[in-house]
Amino acid sequence: MHSIKCNDSQKNRGGNRMNFKKIFSTAMAVTLAGSLLAACSNNNNKGGSEASSSPSASQASQTPAETKTPAEIRFTLASEPPSLDPALMVDAQSSIVASGLFDGLTRLNSAGEPEPAIAKDWKASDDGLTYTFNLRDDAKWSNGDPVTAHDFEYSWKRALAQETASDYAYMLFYLVNGEKYNSGEATADQVGVKATGDYTLEVKLNTATPYFNSLVAHYTYWPVNKSAVDGKPEWAADASTMVTNGPFLLKEWKHGDKLVLEKNPNFYDAAKVGFDMATITLVEDASTVFSLFNTDKIDWIGAQAGEVPSDQVPGMVKEGKAEIKTIASTYYYLFNTKQKPFSNVKIRKAFSMAIERQSIIDNVTKANQTPAFALVPPSIAGSEGKSFREMYPDQSFSSENVEEAKKLLAEGLKEEGLDKFPETTLLYNTSEGHKAIAEAAIDMWRKNLGIELKLSNQEWGTFLETRKAGQFGIARAGWGADFNHAINFTYDLIHSKSGNNDGKYNNPEVDKLLDGSFSATDDASRLDMISKAEKIALSDDMAVMPIYYYTTVTMQKPGFKDVVSDYAGHLDWAFGSKE
Repeated sequence: MHSIKCNDSQKNRGGNRMNFKKIFSTAMAVTLAGSLLAACSNNNNKGGSEASSSPSASQASQTPAETKTPAEIRFTLASEPPSLDPALMVDAQSSIVASGLFDGLTRLNSAGEPEPAIAKDWKASDDGLTYTFNLRDDAKWSNGDPVTAHDFEYSWKRALAQETASDYAYMLFYLVNGEKYNSGEATADQVGVKATGDYTLEVKLNTATPYFNSLVAHYTYWPVNKSAVDGKPEWAADASTMVTNGPFLLKEWKHGDKLVLEKNPNFYDAAKVGFDMATITLVEDASTVFSLFNTDKIDWIGAQAGEVPSDQVPGMVKEGKAEIKTIASTYYYLFNTKQKPFSNVKIRKAFSMAIERQSIIDNVTKANQTPAFALVPPSIAGSEGKSFREMYPDQSFSSENVEEAKKLLAEGLKEEGLDKFPETTLLYNTSEGHKAIAEAAIDMWRKNLGIELKLSNQEWGTFLETRKAGQFGIARAGWGADFNHAINFTYDLIHSKSGNNDGKYNNPEVDKLLDGSFSATDDASRLDMISKAEKIALSDDMAVMPIYYYTTVTMQKPGFKDVVSDYAGHLDWAFGSKE
């Protein structure tokens, strides 16, 4: 369940692709499509400056006789991927790169609809508790090994193992004994995934999960090559040691500068890969990214891959050079609920009531976002043709009320034995956009509550580590959908056991409702429990402070096809092409 996930560098959540081929009835297809369009986080930099080349990648280069100019796509990321290990990834920056390097059982298309990938077909038992995936037999790793069901069994159990310390391990708690193995109460052999043949994978679930075909497209479910990974903790930090199975190979990773990917000639569906290479440059400043686009140095801006400066958005949209798209992502601030002053719910509510969301949208972000008072965005599916937010509106969750905010702040400080508001810092990951939003919020708290906050920024990888360690008072966050279901924005962000609950919010009633949603016998009951949990967390407890539901602003050079922002707001590029 994932970080816009998420840079905005958001999600810890980001960028997954799944796919769904039916051996099911058409009725079941309609049910799944309605209950979720499979999918951030938030939601989501390290290493030296030496570049390295993968021998397998260099084999994919053009032969000397070829004179054809390689079809290339060029874009930027605001920061270096903290990890390209599927079990350890938590952010959009990593997932955008890794979406070209890895392939799972299924993948999501840009609309969030599942399609077959390594799994050529599958079937579910009548009770929905057992899935059997039949894998294609022509998929290979970049070292030449075949991709088999054993790779998936190994990888899923590795992600669940305590020693791996995967933030997304809970994504595999759907498996029988998945959570128990992760907590040391069961063995790996007892986990509900088993290769029953080289190309057959059997999965046993705790409860019927109609969106499981979407879940397996998430990067935590992607396979890794055991021989490349075992005993090699830094295997995914350098091009020379990475073994992958996707449409591209990592040719070069010059840390702090750029990544270069080349088409994988041995990819089973190579005919559908239109680019010969992708060059991804690390550029933090939005104005620099905009300049690179205008001087034909890059081909794309937006959807977590660079951003259009907010002051340029209205003009570019008016001229038809930029497009605004609503996406399934939420921008919010985290409170450290385990430390004063934000351990006090009245103070958290005061902070939320004292900001003017529409003013931030109109004067800072300028991209037609929608004010948010909850976590689940309007584009996430509900049931019976309605969105989740149509079924459960968020307007009653909270309000913007300066006088009530002042009263709650005074009461909260008194309850905590504080004469004045303590020194507190608002932490954000380096970005002109995040800085502008933070400055606006601080100005509103100064004007409306009479308090002063400091502002601090960190580069993406360090920011994630700091936030994960709880070394903050209030911090920015974002979450983009991993799959199209409200559970992805609730369990992931407000359940006490979620690895993405960086504010450490904990309400047993919320946990009970979210846990109960997994065993619900119908989606109506499931969604009702999720909505009740969200309302308690946001309306009663102000677990986090939602600010707006995202849009993404994109610009693209002419001649590109099937390079788009997906429904969750991540760049979908790996199967695009250039005319």
